[in-house]
Amino acid sequence: MADKKRLTYFVSDVHLGLKAGGADVVERRFLAFLDALPAETESLFLLGDIFDFWYEYKYVIPTGHTRVLGRLAALVDRGVKVYFSIGNHDVWAYRYFEQELGMIRLEQPAVVSVAGKQFCVGHGDGLGPVPRGYLLLRSIFHCRFLQRLFSTLHPRWALGFGYAWSRHSRLSKTEDWVKYRFRGAEEPLWKFAVEFAQKHPVDFFVFGHYHTPGEEKLPGGASLYVLGDWAHDAEYLCFDGESLTWGSGRL
Repeated sequence: MADKKRLTYFVSDVHLGLKAGGADVVERRFLAFLDALPAETESLFLLGDIFDFWYEYKYVIPTGHTRVLGRLAALVDRGVKVYFSIGNHDVWAYRYFEQELGMIRLEQPAVVSVAGKQFCVGHGDGLGPVPRGYLLLRSIFHCRFLQRLFSTLHPRWALGFGYAWSRHSRLSKTEDWVKYRFRGAEEPLWKFAVEFAQKHPVDFFVFGHYHTPGEEKLPGGASLYVLGDWAHDAEYLCFDGESLTWGSGRL
């Protein structure tokens, strides 16, 4: 009997903990997806914004998400390699996922080999020619000095502020995300991928952040995939060693 193919899955933008309508449904979808991963699963890539807001102190992490964290730890324990790349909502993940859950952190753009194919992966924010205002905001979020300064606040106030900001940021764009469609060659991410592929051998680019699924063939032969979010159709990708196929975690 021929060996079963080893499977790799890619997910982004679950936004667990979003204090808005449908939050319980999104968590149930994601839990069902994790529970349904078959025995042939070799790796799982979590490509940012899995949490709507995550800020961890040395001895404190946000409450909630207990079942999800437990499922991820169980996957690692059974031998699945669980990779994560931080997004713009969970940028303040430091050591917990690696030390406590056994996950593997990737810094975007990360190039990894899967079944002999080269994947360039990450969340996707800040890649390509994006507005300077966004790059400034991103540099503030990533500044270690400011992160340490923020950590001097009591978690009650710091996390309360973080959840309020994250919720406002998300809900202010809800209608735009519903209407938005990936614009191919007009997108900064598309331009980044084309330029990156000229210097590095890549077969597939997989990113999130745009909250809308997209699939583009790039000049030179590489393919660009953009994942959707889990508030809508909960799109994910599965790689069987030869090709990528779309799936949906929608219940």
